[in-house]
Amino acid sequence: MDYKESLCIIEAILFASGEPITPQRLSDASGIERDTVVKLIDQLERKYNVSDSPLKILRLADSYQLSTREEYAPYIKKAMENKRQTRLSPAALEVLAIIAYNQPVTKAFVEQVRGTDSSSVVNTLVERELLCEAGRLDLPGKPVTYKTTENFLRCFKLSSLADLPSLPSEDGQVELSEIAEYISSSEDEE
Repeated sequence: MDYKESLCIIEAILFASGEPITPQRLSDASGIERDTVVKLIDQLERKYNVSDSPLKILRLADSYQLSTREEYAPYIKKAMENKRQTRLSPAALEVLAIIAYNQPVTKAFVEQVRGTDSSSVVNTLVERELLCEAGRLDLPGKPVTYKTTENFLRCFKLSSLADLPSLPSEDGQVELSEIAEYISSSEDEE
């Protein structure tokens, strides 16, 4: 592997990591010697400084992290706030209803109930801190289970899950869309 490719590999790992990472971990992941990794990071740092890049390398003890420069923080903060304030899709509301009433559950359970792939919806709800991991089942593959968070309760103005509307008996079936509508109306009141 040539120098340019090595530089790109280290930059990509730093970007994807999003957290401080040690030179040894960078070395293990890239197959590049540790001393060379440190030199490549120095080169990246010079590259960012010379080109007036919005990126910089943070040195944290024996770790490095790719970061943005402080002067761009207000713009980044505004972009992240806009992302967090977007309304939940009908699919997200449906997934929340399924999990709220049946927790803790796996993605496979949610997908079985909905009849469609729900991985990205569940991941988005975890990112938005409406769901969190609740542990793993003692089954082959040790699937992760999910449950609602305190943030879920706060967002939907519930003091506990007991405040969710009760599900009707089997003869008075309720549609998931009705539950999602209830949750959505709580969200509209915010």
